[in-house]
Amino acid sequence: MTSSFSHATPSGPPAIIVDKLCKRFDKHLVLDNLSFEVQRGETLVILGRSGTGKSVTLKSIIGLLEPSSGHIEVLGQSPQELSEHERLAYRKNIGYVFQYAALFDSLSILENVGFPLYQDRMDDDIIERQVRERLSMVGLSHTLEKYPDELSGGMRKRAGLARAIINLPPIVLYDEPTSGLDPLTTDVINQIILRLRSQLSVTSVVVTHDIASAFTIADRIIMLDQGRIVTSGTPADIQHSDNPWVQSFISGKALESERIDTARFSSIPREQETQTWDRIRAATSGEHTAVPPSIRSRRQQKSSSRLAAVTTQTDQAKTEKPKPQDEPAHTSDNPFDSGGFILSELPKAPSEEEQD
Repeated sequence: MTSSFSHATPSGPPAIIVDKLCKRFDKHLVLDNLSFEVQRGETLVILGRSGTGKSVTLKSIIGLLEPSSGHIEVLGQSPQELSEHERLAYRKNIGYVFQYAALFDSLSILENVGFPLYQDRMDDDIIERQVRERLSMVGLSHTLEKYPDELSGGMRKRAGLARAIINLPPIVLYDEPTSGLDPLTTDVINQIILRLRSQLSVTSVVVTHDIASAFTIADRIIMLDQGRIVTSGTPADIQHSDNPWVQSFISGKALESERIDTARFSSIPREQETQTWDRIRAATSGEHTAVPPSIRSRRQQKSSSRLAAVTTQTDQAKTEKPKPQDEPAHTSDNPFDSGGFILSELPKAPSEEEQD
């Protein structure tokens, strides 16, 4: 299935420019001269197997990772040329949806979604109103006072998306937004992405393994392998590609050169199989003849040592003088002393009126 909507040809410079991007981790080259552009209001999907640099690409765009070489430009700004303080302002134009939502367990959904606004010291009333609006956009109006562990996986994903769009940024980056979700919840996430695109003209870059989602939401797809672009084009172009690797990926069938030879699993010698079953029968029947003598000897030594230690502790307990019944178990007035930790005696935090 392909994207069901069309849009006008974008005007102006691209929203995102990635030019000859390389990223190394020690000697491992993750991205190898990666180049692409994303037009304003376009949804670009990046497909590829695990470990091909998809998430590294997103983190380089938002400025969380420093490229080894190459150039990135977002809305006319290059994160490589900005100070850390300037990058904070730069990132306000980019929403980021983390793969596992990255919600704070100890904060309510109101506090999680409104976290960027709390950092900006906005009034609580304004924060709550704005959070309610964003939660309504993703169908979570009823979760304002709930905590992350009270939500399903799909609801946490949507809460993470609500936080990413709390300031209605012109660009949103999605890292595996539908991973681990059932088909119905996946479709809900896809429809939200489409709605943001059609109603707010949000520019999106989506990293995913989900072929069906990619063909549903993408205006254009690029496919990565070993840090390089294998092919790019519209969903229809990808579906009709004559590249064997592309067809293998979208069909979910490994190439012949990548398949594991399963014949080796059926070549276990009959004698070895018989010995294995003999050991299993001996273990389940209580017999120990299948246990090698060296292992049996070590087990007996350990068992004897443990028995001797227990016997010694028991003898010592019998010879110790019993503690008088009237002797107090705790003589210190400090409840934090060893043996005297009393939960009810913990000092109470002063109220706001007392602090004033």
